[in-house]
Amino acid sequence: MNLENTIAQMRKGILEFCILALIAEEEVYPSDIIEKLKQSRLIVVEGTLYPLLARLKNEGLLAYRWIESTSGPPRKYYRLTKSGEISLQQLRKAWRELDLAVNSIVKESE
Repeated sequence: MNLENTIAQMRKGILEFCILALIAEEEVYPSDIIEKLKQSRLIVVEGTLYPLLARLKNEGLLAYRWIESTSGPPRKYYRLTKSGEISLQQLRKAWRELDLAVNSIVKESE
């Protein structure tokens, strides 16, 4: 088993969920998402985040607006759409179920 690959795949699998949850808290700029993920020890680079944000926007889960910046060009701030809010609710439910299932198995084997 390639442990590093398995861990990377686990993190990748929950990244979309975590990003939607962060954006649900407030309208957010991508570098703020990266910083919050780093604080949670989920390291993500711009090359991973921007395509994911574009895909979520194209799927109708996110919207954005441009906000003028005092220190450079305008910035794109993301927010959840109604569809994004519904998807996040569904992901939260699925996460709770998965968390319970995995913990019941893991605790049994310890």
